[in-house]
Amino acid sequence: MNHVTDGLLAVLDPTVLIWIVVGLLIGMLVGAFPGITSTMGVALASGFTLTLEPLQGMAVLITIYVGATFGDRLPAILLNTPGTPASISSTFDGYPLAKQGKAGLALTSSAIGTAVGLLTGVAVLAIAGVPLAALALRFGPAELFALVVVGITMMVGASSGRLWKGLASGVFGLLLATVGRDPITGDQRFTFGINELNSGIPFIPVIIGLFGLAEVMNQIIIHRSGKQPQPVTQLGEWWPSKAIMKRLRKPTAIGAATGAAIGLVPAVGGDIAGILGWENARKASKNKEEFGKGSLEGLTAGDTSSAATLGGSLTTTLALGVPGDSVMAVMIGSMLVWGITPGPALFSESPDLVTSIVTIMVIATIVTLILSLFRMRGVAKLLQLPKHYLWVIVVLFCLAGTFSVQSSIFDVVMMMVFALVGLFMVRFGFPPGPAVLGLILGPLAESNLRRSLVIDGWSGIFTSPIAVTLLAIAVLALVLPPVRQTLKKRKLLRTQSENEAPAGEDIHA
Repeated sequence: MNHVTDGLLAVLDPTVLIWIVVGLLIGMLVGAFPGITSTMGVALASGFTLTLEPLQGMAVLITIYVGATFGDRLPAILLNTPGTPASISSTFDGYPLAKQGKAGLALTSSAIGTAVGLLTGVAVLAIAGVPLAALALRFGPAELFALVVVGITMMVGASSGRLWKGLASGVFGLLLATVGRDPITGDQRFTFGINELNSGIPFIPVIIGLFGLAEVMNQIIIHRSGKQPQPVTQLGEWWPSKAIMKRLRKPTAIGAATGAAIGLVPAVGGDIAGILGWENARKASKNKEEFGKGSLEGLTAGDTSSAATLGGSLTTTLALGVPGDSVMAVMIGSMLVWGITPGPALFSESPDLVTSIVTIMVIATIVTLILSLFRMRGVAKLLQLPKHYLWVIVVLFCLAGTFSVQSSIFDVVMMMVFALVGLFMVRFGFPPGPAVLGLILGPLAESNLRRSLVIDGWSGIFTSPIAVTLLAIAVLALVLPPVRQTLKKRKLLRTQSENEAPAGEDIHA
């Protein structure tokens, strides 16, 4: 139990506690402003946190994610605009409740459900992390290669119906990963005589460009002056009654169970979990007709489910080294810079760090819940801040965060280049997540593939039951989404034709 004590004591260090508070405040602000996603917030912060001690930096990044998970419900409920993709389900019932004068009840119920979901995710990490890591310790080069392929294809397959664009984005990331020195021989590849590229394309400028500056540029393009939706300002009753809390127990439990299960599937993020949790709660409710029209049950179930995925995605990230979502992809990059290698060995070599991460999440959840319940009224006023002020702040942070990593103008130039690349991807529907995953996991996939080929040849991959199973999962992740879409379209066309046929007969008659 020494590692448990060491992990707890490390978090109780005053400097770590200070950074936890800083991360929470930043995270709540990130979530509260529409268009500033948690991925962008973590990406911007990563440039500054690399100068901190690893645990301090991890505290900032994790708490930004936790804070954003609470904060993104605010614009979803008051403005009908998701603060991050994870709060899409919050708009289904949150905004109708706000229009009914129940915004305060919606915000409070959402905060409580979010806290339950996050604590459920922490329990998943504490319970499932060690067994999952123990299983992964048996993996050799072939199995690790197959695992990385699963991680990339899962995010490609979950690219919101844009399979081929997600695939193109992933391939682009893998191509970027080949720049630098060969992982086996050390020979230079695709550096074009640029010394700064000898160690590969710098990770921080890429993610800040793709997720930070590109998003600001996109918002400037689509922004229409004077047509911004105005937030609901009348919050009404704030504290739910005992009867309401009792009624919310069932949807909260359904949302927590749904999100905890979905969170363990790489790349299936809080947006999908929130919608599924909302739908599962609707099916189990006695008041189905209220869902989508202003149901506290639907709001709480969706928010609990989307929040519960955080623990599962963190579990796969730490135990397997496969990012659970785009935020975890950014976090893996920062961990590698700190000298922390996520994967099965982390639980055996640094169990105190895992304990510290669990403790940070628990503290962050409790503190943010308290802030949400007692200070959310003040944060709500920030929604009235003109967007152009926020854009200036974000651009300055992009420039300063990129330059601060290595004090390199080259990094700033790379960030601007990838901002233009990211703007192109956003405007034409190419998801940036697979590109980042390809850049991060590409060297790991290549090195393990080549080691496996050197040891056993191709037979080493296709004779390993684990590797074959993982590769089969990867294929299914690519094949199932288009097949499912095709079947839905056929079913819709069949339904339309059946509905139109009787009408046609009546007209003919």
